[in-house]
Amino acid sequence: MALSEQYLEEDIHPIDIVEHIAEHHDWDFDRIAEDQIAMAVEGQWRTYSITLAWSPYDETLRLICTFDMEPPAERMPALYESLNSVNDQCWAGAFTYWQEAKLMVYRYGLVLAGGNVASADQIDTMINCAVMSAERYYPAFQLVVWGNRAPKDALQVAIAEAYGRA
Repeated sequence: MALSEQYLEEDIHPIDIVEHIAEHHDWDFDRIAEDQIAMAVEGQWRTYSITLAWSPYDETLRLICTFDMEPPAERMPALYESLNSVNDQCWAGAFTYWQEAKLMVYRYGLVLAGGNVASADQIDTMINCAVMSAERYYPAFQLVVWGNRAPKDALQVAIAEAYGRA
């Protein structure tokens, strides 16, 4: 049964749907508040912290996917150059680096203005796209920060969508 089939005739809070998805995938999660949930999703490279929050004010379901990254100060310009190049390739969502928290962040907002309701399949796709994007670009960010590679060269790894570990 598709994730969305259970919600066809009901008007369900988006975070309730996210909670159901987390249970379905057996992800660790914590319902922080009525309008917010945090979970841990295991990827190939890392475990990603994902938070989804519903804002009834602007009718937006916000997703934030983070992972730790502590680049040395001298590699920050190269990391920012990489972020610009990566974001040119991302059509849904964008990466940023939160210096104070030392977190790489992928953000996406699903606008549901006019009383629209997100389906479980849409939300599941949002989460999967966040993890796939983080997985795709994580090796390139690591090569730039710790391998002292030029951003253009490091991004070839992401463009080729290489999988596995060296």
